[in-house]
Amino acid sequence: MPHIPIYQVDAFTDEIFHGNPAAVCQLAAWLPTDVLQQIAAENFLPETAFFIPTGQSGHYELRWFTPEIEMDLCGHATLATAHVLFNHLGWDMHQLCFHTQSGPLIVSKNNQLLTLDFPSRPPVPATLPPEILKGMGVYPMEVFKARDYILVYQNEDIVRNLRPDRAVLDQINLDPGGIIATAKGEKVDFVSRFFTPQASIFEDPVTGSAHCSLIPFWSGLLDKKEMTALQVSPRTGKLYCEDAGDRVLIGGHCKTYLEGNIFVS
Repeated sequence: MPHIPIYQVDAFTDEIFHGNPAAVCQLAAWLPTDVLQQIAAENFLPETAFFIPTGQSGHYELRWFTPEIEMDLCGHATLATAHVLFNHLGWDMHQLCFHTQSGPLIVSKNNQLLTLDFPSRPPVPATLPPEILKGMGVYPMEVFKARDYILVYQNEDIVRNLRPDRAVLDQINLDPGGIIATAKGEKVDFVSRFFTPQASIFEDPVTGSAHCSLIPFWSGLLDKKEMTALQVSPRTGKLYCEDAGDRVLIGGHCKTYLEGNIFVS
């Protein structure tokens, strides 16, 4: 029976049961999109990544799916895919290139630290929709928007203690974006949380793509190019960040949780 190798990886952490879990599936060629979506729904993880070789050494096509939709950019599942290639599939160079909907994405390896080279998405000032204010329950100091709404709060404790009303927020369609709550950190440069209304997984544990906006925002505010960040979801993840102009560098560690096979027929 045909099978698909699958790995489940906790990304942006060096501890099992922390960070953000992603499934990584190795394909020889693309399956129909509806089959990929069904696999992601069956996995029921924040993201499932699928990759195929391009024929050029170290280059792969990469796609990401939540249980509901295909995404245009995903950080933690890209990090997890690179981890699988470096640690399970024998790639022994220091760099990989993924060809995606968001263009070519480079991942480099330095010892056990993997670093994503992603496009920068600087946010601009925005008006907060009243439904988001009602659902979040705490008025932010400032509001910005790129792909996602960014709500800037006074301190880390406020971000950690937010208890959004999902019933209210689920009335909003931000597909494929979400809501970032952020503040200056106590032991790191900044902290964040990420919520996705109408998604089966309401709070994303660690969101690499959100840092495409958080990094340029906090870099400008703190006047720093290199920063550390925590996503303070219940699982928690640590990110090593750098503002590189029109690109952002997002570093993190990964731990493999399982490996096996999927049978789809």
